[in-house]
Amino acid sequence: MRRLLKFVVLLSLCVGGSATWANSYSDTIKAFSGAGESGKYFKMSYGYAVFPTVGKGGLFYIGGGYGEGKVFVNAKHVGNSTMTQLSLGPQIGAQAFSQIIFFQNEQAFNDFTSGNFEFSAQASAVVITAGISAEANTGGGTSAGMSGGRNDAVTASGGYRKGMAIFTIATGGLMFEAALGGQKFSYTQL
Repeated sequence: MRRLLKFVVLLSLCVGGSATWANSYSDTIKAFSGAGESGKYFKMSYGYAVFPTVGKGGLFYIGGGYGEGKVFVNAKHVGNSTMTQLSLGPQIGAQAFSQIIFFQNEQAFNDFTSGNFEFSAQASAVVITAGISAEANTGGGTSAGMSGGRNDAVTASGGYRKGMAIFTIATGGLMFEAALGGQKFSYTQL
């Protein structure tokens, strides 16, 4: 079982090739700020955490993912974050995506940065380049998105949930899954 988990994490880190890993924070922020709905959140949120590349992979009934990010308040870099993801259920493939989490207010920011913060059951608004996505989550909400490419991604959102709004843009790979999982975040203040 440990070997399978190591393989899945290695696969998730390799997904998308070096071009995907070369994406800078400024390029990722620019992509989200020009992607419709998510662009509005830069003006109305307290801050945000941005992860330029999250690698994700799954094989059989276990999957995982990892990404490193930066946290901003008033466009100022205030800390760093890592994201790990574990999913259980039928799945195969690998995928890379960019993710941004907006904090509605200082309380949401404090919740995220208080130590180890978790989102369960993939509670995110999903946007995919060159495809269509729809997702239901345990919070009772649903989301959908559609776009043609990273540079012309269009986001859709259900708004803030528990003080946070989450957007993703797929950057590469192909993954089939019918799995439940969660994301865990750590935070280190500068």
